Amino acid sequence: MTSSHTLVGEEPEHLTRAGHRQAQVDPLAARRAPGDPPWDVYLTGTVFLDIIFTGLDSAPVRGTESWARGMGSSPGGVANMASALARLGLRTSLAAAFGDDHYGEYCWDALEQGEGIDLTPSRTVPGWHSPVTVSMAYEGERTMVSHGHEPPPEEPAPDCPPRARAAVASLTPGRRAPWIAQAARGGTRIFADVGWDDTGAWDLAGLSDLEHCEAFLPNAEEAKRYTGADCPRLAAHALTEHVPVAVVTLGSEGAYAVDRRTGEAAEVPAIAVEALDPTGAGDVFVAGFVTGSLAGWPLADRLAFAGLTAALSVQEFGGSLSAPGWSEIGAWWRRVQSLPAQDPMALERYAFLDRLVPEELDRPWPLRRAVPTIGFRGPG
Repeated sequence: MTSSHTLVGEEPEHLTRAGHRQAQVDPLAARRAPGDPPWDVYLTGTVFLDIIFTGLDSAPVRGTESWARGMGSSPGGVANMASALARLGLRTSLAAAFGDDHYGEYCWDALEQGEGIDLTPSRTVPGWHSPVTVSMAYEGERTMVSHGHEPPPEEPAPDCPPRARAAVASLTPGRRAPWIAQAARGGTRIFADVGWDDTGAWDLAGLSDLEHCEAFLPNAEEAKRYTGADCPRLAAHALTEHVPVAVVTLGSEGAYAVDRRTGEAAEVPAIAVEALDPTGAGDVFVAGFVTGSLAGWPLADRLAFAGLTAALSVQEFGGSLSAPGWSEIGAWWRRVQSLPAQDPMALERYAFLDRLVPEELDRPWPLRRAVPTIGFRGPG
């Protein structure tokens, strides 16, 4: 699929193709060898077109019209995590169904051409319209309205997933995804998150694919409900009876993780930022943790990096477009170094970034990406 759409906004210099950004930092460079899998990460799921409104003073009120001070459009759903992984320099392959409408064309082009994501396992479905989500951000939270239909019965993920170092799976209570076991048998490391259990069962036995996973990354409430623990930290330890690494996000408190293989436990506080839109922050957190895990970093560094990438993402519009690249990470780190008295703990906690972020990635802080709008076209 090709398209003449380009992403146009206030600062196009930040919207160079992903390949140019990724070429500057390869977090897995020291680990790459001949014969490695062609992809660092494989994932599959539903791509939405996200339309995001920000700058609302309060929740919309029935019978009135609300005006937002900001708006953006971008691929959403599984595209949030795929873009986050690609921007961190991981070779990313995505299997998804795309509608053959303009929304589907835009999302395909933004992911393949804009982010350098491999869409070979994906397909365009004739006559199927793209799922859409409208997200409204206000008072530090968001409200979403979505519409879509199940794609046709053809499975969007191939029977045999491509060889990859890792895969990210979203577990569904009571349902197996055969590709997860198949990928794990082929040596792929599986990192899993989970959505809210609408059945109310909260039974870990219902997450049968967890047995194939290396790491499980629920939020605090999900972890407590699945384990029956009153404390999310105790819940993390309980989860390691079922999966080697448990990572529990604690919202404004940060995150806590346990690795039963090494006996390590780590807790990292959240980074205080002014949030514009929290859409996709959880996906960006997972992408950061996967990156650090594949690079072989200590548990505390992986947790800190995941929290940093998530914090940087909420300062921008949308999910996929807000995911930070190494330019944003480098700018934040140089700012911390230039103002050590403001946050001495961050200077110590994130010292590992010094060996990762080249000087030439520096840009003024804070960065602001261009906000894309469907319909603008490039010249010619």
